[in-house]
Amino acid sequence: MAETALPVTLDRTSAEPLAVQLADALRTAAAEGRLRSGDRLPSTRALATRLGVSRTVTAAAYEQLHAEGWIAGRHGSGTYVTTTPPGALRKRSRKAAPAPSSTEVVDLAPGAPWADGLDRAAWRRAWRAAADAAPLFRPQRAGLPEYLSVVAEHLLRHRGLAVRSHRGLAVQSGPSEELVLATGGTTAALTELAAAVFRPGDAVAVEEPGYQRAVWALRGAGLRVLPAPVDEEGLLVEGVPAGVRAVYCSPAHQYPLGGRMSAGRRVALVERARRDGWLVVEDDYDGELRYDVAPLPLLAALAPDVVVHLGTTSKILTPTLGAGWMVAPEAVAAQVLAHRDRTGTSPAPAGQRVLVELARHGDLGRHLRRLRRELSERRALLVDALGEAGIEVVGDDAGAHVVVRLASDRAERELLAAAEQRGLRLDGLGRHHAGRPVVHGAAIGYGACSREQLVAALPVLVSLLSTRDRTISGGDR
Repeated sequence: MAETALPVTLDRTSAEPLAVQLADALRTAAAEGRLRSGDRLPSTRALATRLGVSRTVTAAAYEQLHAEGWIAGRHGSGTYVTTTPPGALRKRSRKAAPAPSSTEVVDLAPGAPWADGLDRAAWRRAWRAAADAAPLFRPQRAGLPEYLSVVAEHLLRHRGLAVRSHRGLAVQSGPSEELVLATGGTTAALTELAAAVFRPGDAVAVEEPGYQRAVWALRGAGLRVLPAPVDEEGLLVEGVPAGVRAVYCSPAHQYPLGGRMSAGRRVALVERARRDGWLVVEDDYDGELRYDVAPLPLLAALAPDVVVHLGTTSKILTPTLGAGWMVAPEAVAAQVLAHRDRTGTSPAPAGQRVLVELARHGDLGRHLRRLRRELSERRALLVDALGEAGIEVVGDDAGAHVVVRLASDRAERELLAAAEQRGLRLDGLGRHHAGRPVVHGAAIGYGACSREQLVAALPVLVSLLSTRDRTISGGDR
């Protein structure tokens, strides 16, 4: 099609990036039929010249649209509009969405990924290709070599951690060698660490409030769990009790309050870890999901000698894979491998093979781009609706949940019960304490439900929260 027919107008006075404006304009034109399947688009260079922008702008817009399935390139021919992809955005009615029915429960609890956003064709293709691999005749204790290579690439691209392939494993680049191992996820990895590295009776500090499955994994291995307080910047380093063997924390997006550990506090944490002989266990459960700025570097990159980094596919894809990774100092990794050999355990290879296939065809990267866009828009819908009602949310612009603080345990219990009666499933902060709850409120997720369910639930959620006693961030700590 001729370049002059492109329905594009860019607003250089807008705070929205030009690449986003361009992608939105072309996407809308395709959804409304002004661009049709088979229409040829100009090259990124030609379009940049026409619009008076840099080629970086047009290339970024085309990359986004290609990832979403709106356009496709033909070798030696150019870039063409495809048919409207299944589940693509269409014009929405301006009528208010109906409230949830009395029998429908909208899942607004945190911890669930946007599994409905997975490209089902890519998902099926990955499983078929994974099944074509020859069966193993011996277990891969460290993980499949091809999986470890994919993890190394993922960590470099999305978390800024440089690792390289080495003897069928992956090791961190630099003077201190860290091995990368496959795991069954962050909780499974922590369970292995507890059994392989520590002794019964050893003390481990865990954020309070924090991830209670981590608490139970440590206690199940006979370890003592000591609470370490947090605030809006995550773990309070000076609050970590003396005499612990390790500290478990979620610095990129503290769970459940959502804070990000500041650079100064990260430095203080690793300095104390080196001085006191700790291991720092860094749970990076959703570190890829940040929407405002790039995340701070991983603790594993800052202090590879004292940090064990844990990651998972459960929040960016689905728990179906049961696949994660551990980046650990060589001595720690060796202890974990020895424990696996003694107990005859290994991470399941099926999920590893599926992730390899998703990465091989570019589906993993495309899904991550769609995921960030979708969750960012959902978060904006939720935060804007609450903000218009004067309800403040806690936590960074990241992840798949927000927190609203409440003044008391009673207010929290009443809110959860009232929400359940109105068809909304929320989560309270009380259950995220190992001891007596000191922070009260509701954790509200937006990954498990559909966008339509979220929009329909917002008026009910605002009404419920508007009648509760709330407190501002940090006001009762």
